[in-house]
Amino acid sequence: MRISLTGRSALLIVDVQNDFLPGGALPVPNGDTVIAPLNNYIGLFAKRGLPVFATRDWHPKQHVSFRERGGPWPPHCVQNTRGAEISSMLNLPPGVRIVDKAFSPDRDAYSGFQETVLSLELHRLGVKRLFIGGLATDYCVKATVIDSIDLGFETVLLLDAVKGVDVNPGDSEKAVREMILKGAVGITLNDVLH
Repeated sequence: MRISLTGRSALLIVDVQNDFLPGGALPVPNGDTVIAPLNNYIGLFAKRGLPVFATRDWHPKQHVSFRERGGPWPPHCVQNTRGAEISSMLNLPPGVRIVDKAFSPDRDAYSGFQETVLSLELHRLGVKRLFIGGLATDYCVKATVIDSIDLGFETVLLLDAVKGVDVNPGDSEKAVREMILKGAVGITLNDVLH
């Protein structure tokens, strides 16, 4: 399917942080392979002067998702640590809007929309079509895409710019199917008209 970038499009990069990349505290297998395609998308959006957003997990030290508190994950993306930083390999444009999530000690948030200003900012800018890529397909990308659809945005999943954790084999493929069935449009860079 061919899709165009309109003046009402925005790019949302989900959680491409050091801790989710190889060598990090909670690495997504081959998570770094999303960086080159995301940089291509960033280039397209920047050239058009379209908004780019990036979410990041911004956990306090004793976050509820950490194993020591009964959660499923090792400590990761702790506020003000290198692991929480967005990868410097991403060519984020000046004016990129960083959206922190999951910053309350006792509440987790996989979606970039949960308890954040993201929806408000997108509406303020008149965004109707949201292109979403990043990490991880089966967790934060999926939750963000589903919320985006529920909030009424035309939601485009960047199939060449997502990678999953696959705690259970096939989780990522299943997540992609769920997102498409829910109403997301799955594309790769070649499908973008520019």
